[in-house]
Amino acid sequence: MTTSERTVAVGPDATAAARPAQTAISRLLGPAFVAAIAYVDPGNVAANLTAGARYGYLLVWVLVISNVMAVVVQYLSAKLGAVTGRSLPELLGSSLSRPARLAYLGQGGLVAMATDLAEVIGGAIALQILFDIPLVVGGLIVGAMSMAMLAMRDRHGQRTFEQVVIGLLLVITIGFVAGLLVEPPHPGQALGGLVPRFQGSGSVLIAASMLGATVMPHAVYLHSALVTDRHGGGGEPSRIRQLLRASRWDVVFSLLIAGSVNSAMLLLAATHLPGVPGTDTIEGAHAAVAAATGPVVATLFAVGLLASGLASASVGSYAGASIMSGLLKVRMPLLVGRLVTLVPAIVLLAVGADPTWTLVLSQVALSLGLPFALFPLVVLTGRRRVMGEFANGRLLAAAGWAVAGVIVVLNMTLLGLLASGRGA
Repeated sequence: MTTSERTVAVGPDATAAARPAQTAISRLLGPAFVAAIAYVDPGNVAANLTAGARYGYLLVWVLVISNVMAVVVQYLSAKLGAVTGRSLPELLGSSLSRPARLAYLGQGGLVAMATDLAEVIGGAIALQILFDIPLVVGGLIVGAMSMAMLAMRDRHGQRTFEQVVIGLLLVITIGFVAGLLVEPPHPGQALGGLVPRFQGSGSVLIAASMLGATVMPHAVYLHSALVTDRHGGGGEPSRIRQLLRASRWDVVFSLLIAGSVNSAMLLLAATHLPGVPGTDTIEGAHAAVAAATGPVVATLFAVGLLASGLASASVGSYAGASIMSGLLKVRMPLLVGRLVTLVPAIVLLAVGADPTWTLVLSQVALSLGLPFALFPLVVLTGRRRVMGEFANGRLLAAAGWAVAGVIVVLNMTLLGLLASGRGA
């Protein structure tokens, strides 16, 4: 990134001036709930179930730390959009030279495609579990349904899209929490899981996987775009302060829900699946849940997985279109972005690629793309030339750098373990 970022005024603009100076905080909520879908996507399901099945309640504390880190990152992304009225990809597109911008576009496109691999394959697996539909057909169905959701957004607006995604988040929550009603976790043991500790090198690896996969690059790019698409961003300082206050509530509420869903997955596995083999795949995890809790809970689990795949696929495509539009400096329709990112997932399913290994490769690609999203985010939100009086203070800047550094180091560690064969 060059040092010649375009200065973004924080004074009044046409978009902000057309809105009331003050709006009820409740009406400003929503963008963070869409971004939060990234935290309950199919890739998280197997990881949390595996952690609980192998180590019981041991790693509950990892999810708590993960959520705290996610709150910092997602708030910074929302803040960037609220203050500047532009998304992270747009700001990068205006500050990078053409060669650097095209290189950035290349890695951003790979991030969007890797995201779609996990989401489409997860949804296809859910359809196979529920209706015995072949994976490639299921992938096409998930792709078509996510395109329908994006078309609805183009036709009925951002608010309607947010409401549908929030509805799917509710389905996801019910699907993954229902199992705890069969036999609630032991309160004392669950609370004991809040004490940071490990149990051998295997638990360290699982913990690193859970932490390293917490923040996905597409969610970092997307949140700033969601805020600008919904609110416009910028405007009078009083309006910006209100948006930032709403963003804080939005991020905390949405990630509290996402964190609770992830915790429910781990607690379900810790309660019912300790020592059960095969939970390192989504199909195996579902079979283990069915054996332990019965067909009703297993069906709800599969429905939650399907909702996760559908919601995360549409949200991932939204992110892909935002990345490409911002870096290309051309407004790209969401449906075009959907097609671009969908094709690789369908091709891999069509040629019979192993779903679990494909998910692993997608996470590798996302890990490689993470520094390109996190570090520019922390840099830009800390620069007065970009943020004016709303640049990060010392405490928030330190938190942002600490979170970015920890996440990137953990992801690189995981890549090293995978390359050496110890992460397989």
